[in-house]
Amino acid sequence: MKCKLIVSFFLLTAGFTAFSQEKESRKSTGKNTAVVEKALVKVSIMYPYAEGKTFNMEYYETRHMPMVAGYLGSNLVKYTIEKGLASGIPNQPLPFMAIGTFYVKSLSDYQASIGPNRDAIRADFPNYTNISPVILVSEVVK
Repeated sequence: MKCKLIVSFFLLTAGFTAFSQEKESRKSTGKNTAVVEKALVKVSIMYPYAEGKTFNMEYYETRHMPMVAGYLGSNLVKYTIEKGLASGIPNQPLPFMAIGTFYVKSLSDYQASIGPNRDAIRADFPNYTNISPVILVSEVVK
């Protein structure tokens, strides 16, 4: 019984030490995702739902978003694509058909890369939608 108690204590202590070392390692290497994402700029391109509006998700996913991501280069951390399913309130219309999001390191670098390519990006809209998007640029806080 005494042996089992000593082994249990040893395992508990070793586990706690490993957990503490992993936590410290994430702090020092910056690999804590929440900390890394906190400093990012988020660009949300939202396509509002309305009767008669169309959206080609396949084209958006395979052609448009990769094209824009290419313009962003190394400033781009990641991008996401969301397809609207329902409103948060039952029996209410869908607020957005789709939302594309770019996470970038620098707002000024984002603007510098998008500016010269703005016309090409807008010229591609008719290939996948007849919706004018709403764009929100925000800072990731948490």
